[in-house]
Amino acid sequence: MIPYERQQAILEHLDGADILKLEELQEFLPEASVSTIRRDLKELEKQGRVDLLVGGAVRLRTVSHELGVMVTSALHAAEKEAIAQRAAREVQDGDTVYVDSGTSCTALLRHLVDRDVTIYTGNGSACYVTGAIRAHVLMLGGEYNPQTLSVTGPITERILGELYFDKSFLGVNAVSVERGVTNPSFDEAAKKKLVRQNSEKTYVLCDSSKFHRVSNVKVFDLEGLTIISDATDDHLIKHVSILTPGD
Repeated sequence: MIPYERQQAILEHLDGADILKLEELQEFLPEASVSTIRRDLKELEKQGRVDLLVGGAVRLRTVSHELGVMVTSALHAAEKEAIAQRAAREVQDGDTVYVDSGTSCTALLRHLVDRDVTIYTGNGSACYVTGAIRAHVLMLGGEYNPQTLSVTGPITERILGELYFDKSFLGVNAVSVERGVTNPSFDEAAKKKLVRQNSEKTYVLCDSSKFHRVSNVKVFDLEGLTIISDATDDHLIKHVSILTPGD
């Protein structure tokens, strides 16, 4: 296994736990020595992806840090595909929809481009769609973030202020009962708020690893929101509607 593959495996294991010790990581990667894993962790720390703690423990950097698409796309890929398939069932032919940035929304985009719908998006992944498609796809302008493949800022908000959607599908970083929906970027939060205001129905695409987490910028409260996730949650379901692939 090359260093990049080991590092992606480390990130995936950390995403499912608060803190892991070095020895625990070695159980997941028995072919790698402790010194090799330690080198990988130091490299991930330099990239801002993990925090090394006193005593040889490590944790994934708080969700308030925006991980790049190359990292997040490798995490919970099966769950995100199931979420996208469930979200696509909410779209009817003839709908005008907004599809946000983020890996779950990118998966949804792939399911919608061959439907008779109009798609507005600030997701740069749409530019990788090639060949014949049925959907009418319109890209928003704005300040481009190459890490998240998203556009934000005054230009984006000006355009969104004059658009209205039958349905919108938003990607988020964290959901909790106490803090609502949160993410790391003020510009992204402002964009998502505006989209929700101008949508008849808003769905949040969120794999269950993001439940009961908090990022540093509030997007909106849970009231009236529908989450599409890979699993339900006994605590959140008391405050918000959750749709799952089995529904």
